[in-house]
Amino acid sequence: MDNSLKYVGHTFPIHDAPQKVKGSLVYLSDIKLPEMLYAKLLLSPIAHGKIKQIDTTRAEALPGVIKVFTHLNTPNKTFSRYRIVPNQDYCFEDERLLTDKVRFVGDRVAAVVATSKAVAKEALALIQVEYEELPVLSTPQQALENPEIRIHPGGNLLHEYDLILGEKVPIAGDCLEAETLITTQKVHHAAMETHVCLADFDSFGKLTIWAACQGAFGIRTIVADLLNLSYHKVRVIKVPMGGSFGGRQEAVLEPLTAFLAKEVRHPVKLSFTREESIITTMTRPATSSKIRTIVSKEGILKEFSVETIVDAGAYATSSVDNTYVMSKKIGRLYRIPYYRHTGKTVYTNTPIAGGARGWGAPEIITAAEIHMDAAARQLKMDPFDIRLKNLVHPYDEDKATQYSLGNARVIECLEKGAEAFGWHERFNGDPGQGRFRKGVGLACAAHKNGMFGGFPEHSTMILKMNEDGSFILNTGLHELGCGTITSMIQITAEVLDVDPSRITVLEADTEYGPYDFGSYGSRVTYICGACAFEAAKGLKEIILDCAAYILQKPKQYLRVKNGQVWELGNEEKALTYREIASTAKVKNNTDIIITHTYHGTSNPGVYAVHFAEVEVDTATGQVQVLDYLAAHDIGKAINPGMVEGQIQGGVQMGIGYALYEEIQIGKNGRILTNGLKNYHVVNAPDMPEVKTLLIEEGGDEGPYGAKSIGEIALVPVAAAIVNAVNHALNTSLSNLPLTPEKILAALK
Repeated sequence: MDNSLKYVGHTFPIHDAPQKVKGSLVYLSDIKLPEMLYAKLLLSPIAHGKIKQIDTTRAEALPGVIKVFTHLNTPNKTFSRYRIVPNQDYCFEDERLLTDKVRFVGDRVAAVVATSKAVAKEALALIQVEYEELPVLSTPQQALENPEIRIHPGGNLLHEYDLILGEKVPIAGDCLEAETLITTQKVHHAAMETHVCLADFDSFGKLTIWAACQGAFGIRTIVADLLNLSYHKVRVIKVPMGGSFGGRQEAVLEPLTAFLAKEVRHPVKLSFTREESIITTMTRPATSSKIRTIVSKEGILKEFSVETIVDAGAYATSSVDNTYVMSKKIGRLYRIPYYRHTGKTVYTNTPIAGGARGWGAPEIITAAEIHMDAAARQLKMDPFDIRLKNLVHPYDEDKATQYSLGNARVIECLEKGAEAFGWHERFNGDPGQGRFRKGVGLACAAHKNGMFGGFPEHSTMILKMNEDGSFILNTGLHELGCGTITSMIQITAEVLDVDPSRITVLEADTEYGPYDFGSYGSRVTYICGACAFEAAKGLKEIILDCAAYILQKPKQYLRVKNGQVWELGNEEKALTYREIASTAKVKNNTDIIITHTYHGTSNPGVYAVHFAEVEVDTATGQVQVLDYLAAHDIGKAINPGMVEGQIQGGVQMGIGYALYEEIQIGKNGRILTNGLKNYHVVNAPDMPEVKTLLIEEGGDEGPYGAKSIGEIALVPVAAAIVNAVNHALNTSLSNLPLTPEKILAALK
């Protein structure tokens, strides 16, 4: 707890916690508009093929069916669900609302709009489709080896790049060369709320979309351009959501739902089951990374080369950007004289990959950190030591952008975390030779704070004081359920020295709110929080100006405290915010309001080092995580309780990534793990006690020195678990997830 600040640095409950606990928070599934209709989708049962014939006659004749849509009566126009702004690079427009060529099991063939979900579902079974099946390419390797089988007209290799940073240095003869192949799997975001969207096209020609989304303005761009509507005729309202983890960053349901509503001139709701959310929304991409390093006998990195292949699935979405972003992660973590990263993004006949928590960092940092342990084993060196010799230092340069990494405290995370965990004693202990063997692992991680350095970065907010001295902060933010709104309230309350209960924060509404890119890329606290901070500072000056006029006192002698303005040396003579606000309308002839746009000018690194202890049952291959410590360079924790919650959630997700979770795909492209009965997520009984160690050194441009936490909390987890298993068993496992079958095979 930080006693120097009143609200920032203290734990407050998430602003809507009481409503969630009582079940009174209204989610999109709870909303029902007058004359609302329901949509259901017919999804492809085959992984690759052309639609030869489709007959909707019987479905259209079913009582309660309003209309049936196929590729024949929807726009013959492609789009990218990933688009944020109209002129965005690396947006591959390869999707249609409904397709005549299916590219994965779950591709969208037809849509039924009916008076009820039940009728719509019944109608789907009446649609007759004849397919011409094509060969299925289930992996990037198959897709690259069979270029004559084209998933898209441009070929199966969507994009490739070659990033080189630094120059090769002379290599001594006693240097060691290490090489590791690491694979990661497709996983489901597994948010509690499945995907849902509601849209209405009114008699004035205005389209309104209610979306549990991460980027309302991007959705407006996509929908307006696709349906040839002016932007002022499309309104997107962000509504409460039950989690996201990146799965709602892109426009998954909104374009189609908007089109259906426009066509039938009624409100239309499209909602997915869990199975539909798993197979036909988006996944984390599967990757294969071959890493080769040259290391001195003392453990100093000389060269670091990575070849990554990313499985984009059936459509491009954000996969090319995701692949490119992966290339920049390792250089933010280690000092590397010569770094080379080649990346290939490849189409396959599998579920669509897209944005996921960590945006490429969990995949590539997992690979790098498993490899670093492998190199340490070859050198017979403690994994702690090889990292200590190579980690970046505060204010090192990010070679990919030529900007400073800021007050990077990853070495402090490593050293203090190792001490708190008892790393050296545990690592040098005996793992045992019996059935149950214990091991420890650590992993370091780097991430970012927004998009500056690769994409323009700004946020706009409007802050006003009401006549009673309360405040409304109008933003383009998207609360994902993790406390974004609460953080903005705390930052604003701290600057204005007003009780947080007196502040309301509005979320994204493209008609009434200011512009913001969206809530992703670990930009919210660092960029949007800074915008709230600066807006509050600006409004405070306006308040002081008004108070100076009312009191007829020089502004420099006035201060704000406890929702009042008082004169230095005369605290008894104070004006409440209510008095100032109500008087300003008459005496000052003004409104107390400010619009502020914050422009990002830096992107410091945010860092974590995680430590895990596991126990492996060598008879069954089962792994239990016994103990866990997460050390984080947070800069400044705006709300320590929420930060710890983010870390615990990241660890839970990372354990699943390391040991259990995988979207399994059969040879015919059919999804084998299509529900939570066979797609295993980590539950509370599977969790260890997660201890957190927050390194709060500030020093960067975030509000009160704060840096991001939501994504970095996940990034090092899987590698720490894998490294612990390898330590316990003296193995070199590197193919995620570490299922019991893989562990038992490694022990033979």
